Parts: sequence; structure tokens; C-alpha cells
Amino acid sequence: MEEGTDKNQSASNDSPDQADQASAETPAGKTLESLTSEQSLAALELPDMSFGKMISHFGPGIILMMTGIGTSHIITAPTAGGRFAYALMWCIPVAYIFKYYGFEMAFRFTNATGKSLIEAYGTAWKKWPLWYVMATTILQCIIGQAGRLIAAAAVLYFLFSYLFSEVLGFEIPIELFAAVLGTFSVFILLRGNYKIVERVAKIAAGFLFVTTVFVFFVNPPSISVAQYFFIFDMPSGSWLIIAGFLGLLPTGIDVSLQASEWGKAKKVGMGRIRGTLEEMGLARRFDPFAPKMEDLTVDTSRLPAHAQTYCQRWFTIGLWDFRLGHIVSFIIACIFLILAAIWMYPSEVSGQDVIGDIARIFTESVGNGLMVIFLIGAFAATFSTVFNYFDGWPRIVGACCRNIFPATAGLQGVDRAELGSEHKSKWYSEYNIYRATMIFSLVTALVIIIGMPRPVYLVLVASALAFFVAPVIYFFNVYYCLSIIPKKDKAFYPSTFARYFSFLSLFVFTGLSGILIMARVFNITLFGG
Repeated sequence: MEEGTDKNQSASNDSPDQADQASAETPAGKTLESLTSEQSLAALELPDMSFGKMISHFGPGIILMMTGIGTSHIITAPTAGGRFAYALMWCIPVAYIFKYYGFEMAFRFTNATGKSLIEAYGTAWKKWPLWYVMATTILQCIIGQAGRLIAAAAVLYFLFSYLFSEVLGFEIPIELFAAVLGTFSVFILLRGNYKIVERVAKIAAGFLFVTTVFVFFVNPPSISVAQYFFIFDMPSGSWLIIAGFLGLLPTGIDVSLQASEWGKAKKVGMGRIRGTLEEMGLARRFDPFAPKMEDLTVDTSRLPAHAQTYCQRWFTIGLWDFRLGHIVSFIIACIFLILAAIWMYPSEVSGQDVIGDIARIFTESVGNGLMVIFLIGAFAATFSTVFNYFDGWPRIVGACCRNIFPATAGLQGVDRAELGSEHKSKWYSEYNIYRATMIFSLVTALVIIIGMPRPVYLVLVASALAFFVAPVIYFFNVYYCLSIIPKKDKAFYPSTFARYFSFLSLFVFTGLSGILIMARVFNITLFGG
């Protein structure tokens, strides 16, 4: 049940990596499409594993990073520093350490099977995880996207006001910026494919990292600040920010499902050759309406040596893609909290001028000259978050539908270059469900923004919402990796440490979730929350 069949996987223009491989030399000058299954596996071009080349192959991990580096970093982290100084610094390593394997399992599963985790979710009783994921995703499309979109609009609102308000003599409402950004994002996505998402993420990531690290080292804090990583504190009134940290640092665990879909859309490694393996009888065909976990399994020991090496190299690239993004995201979150604690504390950090308050970090630390650069970097981060979510959440809704409804399964795929006329004309095709969900997300998010223009509150509520669904997603990611990837497969099956630490992380995460739910729903505050 792929976005495209194997015959067009080798020719698709969906990613630069795939295009490079399609142009590789093949026996007797043939194209990959004209080769037999055995020849096509032998003709696979092995990716260069040098550091520079590996970075050029990165994609889903960078997109995952930039999906998180936005509202959670630009607003939630400075809000924590401005309101509570260093008291909540412990949340950052807790979130990154204990959520690591929740995300890594998504990359591992897709690289080991060539399938999305959504297919694995469909093997459960009555497909209930798919219904759960689809319901929470639609809710995130409304509330979550409103929080992300208002944050990006707030950056542009302040930047535009700072540069042009005196010249124009009036201010443009923040709601108008939100409408323009949302409409522009949807327009670009509906005319593009996975490749545009990857490109936007890479450009935004580079610019944000350079500007943020530069301003930090202009006037760095004392090394003693690091002690707050190990001091547990929950000041009164901090529960929503803590939920925001644990929910959206580095990003919501639900985005691991989006990363799995992005990994499949990239069509490299196992995702590229899965169809060929099915034709050769080296992997079973997965039927979403007679779903069996064993049909998702690929016994890589049966693959030709060259194909094994090809898949393992792309898995290594995928892991480092994710790991580098995870580390960079951690660094940027720490920098923004520390800078806010130094230059903004004590500050309420709220209202439409929140980005102006945060921009003061740069104004007071390095002067007015770099404030505009910061705002451009902050806009790159928040816009990439909005952009990625407008693609990611609709992908998940479409993926759930292709595993629930036979009519959608018969017309699956969202890459415009691979779709026929029926995919575009039938309302129940995965492509049209993807498009309709994207437009629905835009309209409902704008309705909420117009009715509730409070950027910080919306962002924190969206963060908390992601946190509450995280334990369920985390459990399934780990469970299906351990159940579907063969234990004898040393390359793809999680190590002993990964297995035990995954379950420890799940226990910690579920416990923290329970504490926060008690504080919010039942007004039972623990640890001063």
C-alpha cells in the first residue's frame, strides 16, 4: 500500500536522492524501469557515506526538527525563561531524552519495512488506533494549527510593524498576516510535493541555527547555569508551560507518524525497493483489509548482499538525519530559555506583542542591528512549522483513510506526479482527502485566531494537547517495532538498551501526563504545579 508503485518509484521526481539514483548506470545502458527485479536490485546505487554527502541526503529528520523548532522554541522556551527564569530548565533534557526513542522507532520502522507506521496501526483490533489517531489529528488540525499559525503571524506582525508602521501610519491586524501566511502555505503545498517540504525545512534550519548561536555567544552566560538542568522545580502556575515543553519539545510524539509518512514519501532504502521485494516473493504484500503484522515484516537476510547494504546505508543516514536534528533542536531550545532568563525575567510574556518582548532579547544583548536578523530567523522557524504541519497532519488523515476505507485504498497516493485522473476527480481518493483536510485546517484555524487572538495561550494549549496523546503514540511506535522487525535482524531490530530505555521512557512520560491531567482536569496540584 505505497504512495506509488515500484515501477514509478525508480522514476519519480519526488526527491533529489531518488532522481540521482534513477540516473545511475545500469547494465547495457538500460534504465531501472526496463530491468528485471533481480537486475534492478543489483543496479541500486549505494549512497555515499561521507559526512558532507550524508547531510545532503538528510530530509525527514530535518523536517521533524523544523516542525518542532517554531512555536515551542520561539514562544514556549522564552515564556518559561521570562516568567520563571531557570526553574524549568530541567524540562528540556527530560523531554529530549525520554522522547528520543518514541521518534527513533518511527525512523527505524519505516527503514526496516518500507511501510508507514500507519499501516502497522491498522493491524490492531477493529483498527481502533487509526480512528484514535485520525480523531486527535483532526483536532490538532484545528486547535494545534491555530496556535502555530498565530505564532508565525505574530513574528511577521512585529517585524512589519517595526519596519513600516511609521511610514504607513497604521498597523495591519495580526489576523490578516495569519490569513496570508496560511493561504500561501496551502497554495504552495497543493502545487508541490514532498520535495518542497524538505527544501523549505533545510533553508529555515540553517538560517535559524546560525543566527541563534551567534547571538548567544556574543554575551554567553556563566557555565554555572548548567546546574539548573538537574534541579527539579514546578513553580506555581507553571503546569501549562511544563506541558508545553514535554508536549512539544522537540515536537509532539504524534509527529513521529508524520515523519514515518515523510520517510516513505522520500522513496529511498527499503521504501524504494519494497515493491520489488514483493514481486520477487522476498516480502509479503500487505492487505489493509486483512491486516497481519507478519505481512509488514521484511527478512533482510533473504535479500541479496548489495540490497542489504543499500538498505542499511539509508537506515544509517536516516538515523543521523534524526539525531542531528534532535541535537540542534535541543541546543536552540536551551539558548532561547537561557537568553530569556537573562534579559527578560521577570516578565509575563503574553499578548499580541509577545514576539516584540522576545525580540528584546536580541536588542538588549547585541543591539538593534541584529534584531531584524533575529526576527527573520524566528519567522523562518515559525513559518516552517506552519508549513510542515499543513502537509503533515493532512497526510496522516489521508493515510488513516487509506487503511480504513476500501474506496480510498483503491485510490491512494498524494504525489501529484504519480496520480491519474480518477485520483484527482474522486472525492474519496487519498489525494483529495489530503487536500480537503489541509483546507479544513486553514479555515478552522483562522476562525479560532480571529475569535481568540492570544498567541501564547493558543500555543501552550496546543502544546498540552499534543502531550496528552503522546503516551499512546509512544507505546504503539515501540510495540510495532518490536513485534514486526525480526529479532534476528541486528541492523534494524532495537538493541537491548533501546528496548529497556524505551519502556522506561514510556513509564516516565505516562506518569508525567497523569500528573498534569490531575492538575488541569481535577485541580489536584502536585509539586507546586
